[in-house]
Amino acid sequence: MITRQNDQTCLFVLDTNVLMHDPTAIFRFQEHDIFLPMMVLEELDHGKKGLSEVARNVRQVSRFLDQLMTGADKSEIDAGLRIGPISASGGGIQLPSTGRLYFQTETLDLKLPPSLPGTVSDNHILGTAQALRERRPDRQVILVSKDINLRIKAAVLGIPAEDYSNDQVLDDVTLLYTGMQELPEDFWSHHDKSLDAWKEEGRTLYRIEGPDIADWYPAQCVFLGEDGAFEAIVREKQTETEAIIELVDDYRPARNGVWGISARNREQNFALNMLMDPELDFVTLLGAAGTGKTLLALAAGLAQVLDRNLYREIIMTRVTVPVGEDIGFLPGTEEEKMTPWMGALMDNLEVLTKPDGGEWARAATNDLIRNRIRISSLNFMRGRTFLNKYIILDEAQNLTAKQMKTLITRSGPGTKFVCLGNISQIDTPYLTETTSGLTYVVDRFKNWPHSGHITLLRGERSRLADFASQEL
Repeated sequence: MITRQNDQTCLFVLDTNVLMHDPTAIFRFQEHDIFLPMMVLEELDHGKKGLSEVARNVRQVSRFLDQLMTGADKSEIDAGLRIGPISASGGGIQLPSTGRLYFQTETLDLKLPPSLPGTVSDNHILGTAQALRERRPDRQVILVSKDINLRIKAAVLGIPAEDYSNDQVLDDVTLLYTGMQELPEDFWSHHDKSLDAWKEEGRTLYRIEGPDIADWYPAQCVFLGEDGAFEAIVREKQTETEAIIELVDDYRPARNGVWGISARNREQNFALNMLMDPELDFVTLLGAAGTGKTLLALAAGLAQVLDRNLYREIIMTRVTVPVGEDIGFLPGTEEEKMTPWMGALMDNLEVLTKPDGGEWARAATNDLIRNRIRISSLNFMRGRTFLNKYIILDEAQNLTAKQMKTLITRSGPGTKFVCLGNISQIDTPYLTETTSGLTYVVDRFKNWPHSGHITLLRGERSRLADFASQEL
């Protein structure tokens, strides 16, 4: 991070990718001023066509800029347009920005090295920042870009450059809420006088009071001792220092399995309790490959759709971001196009559909299950409302915060939304562990009593997968 000079207002030169990533970026620099090079406006014009998220963001930026320029003459544009909260709120954004927005209204003398020709758009933006520094020595000019290579070139030329981090949820991903907390060994001795225990509809509940309760969140999992010794979930925080916790069900024994799946560790047991709890409308599961995220979510979904009839059907979707080269267009209907992306679904269904009645029973089970599982594409989610559905969103780490909001707000009455992901495997450009939409919802939902989160730690796929995850 660049040190501000004497806390003076800065002049930030925005790269195009910043506005493509966050169309509200022009309102997020508080008292500082913003400069938009003409090349940025050209690139925005080229990127406005299409139905992609980037194209929608570009069109929103254009609407914001048009709103700011409404009623302004040439002299006011040259002097810089005031970015005020009134203008921002007109576009649905409530942000206290008090700086000015400057456009490039004249040709600047770009003095770049011969190895950096000004015809390249990035180099043109770089040269504009350099020219502004020479023209305005009284201002601290800072280039803001999501492009790492552009920031590297800026550093080589001595131009201050920063990443756009306003959408960063946390300073460090290690601070992300894990969904569980280990209690100290002397926990019961410190709370025995304020402890109240009772049974209600077959559930064991405890009312606990103490100063350490202030750090607990609703639906947080707490445990003490080895696997199964004491495992509970926070059901209600009555005050800052008083909470009601409930013993969780033990899904480790085979007789207590969910659709034939038993928990193999503490985190999986917590996950199954959250997935099977109808009071939790939103559940997020984080974990590395092989920790059982998809298998647990599918097993819980099948049990509640086919056995308990809590939901009408399972809707499974994921982000279609290829790891390698794209294989091109896919034929067929929406569900047929999504089939190659749903390898995880098919692999886990093989585990979940192994009846003892032979091939005929397995085929009948497969037909039954496939009639209650629908594969949908994220591209057609806007405007829909899902009623009494069990929705599984896989690979959620590749979504932005805005995309995540668009999907979760599709949930209607009686719908349960489950997000699965591994924030260490992000394939979407310009997204990081601290800016991922999955990180965003985990942090924002942790205080809501109808949501739950757990981070799965131990891989249970195979000894080969466990060794590869640790050593490679």
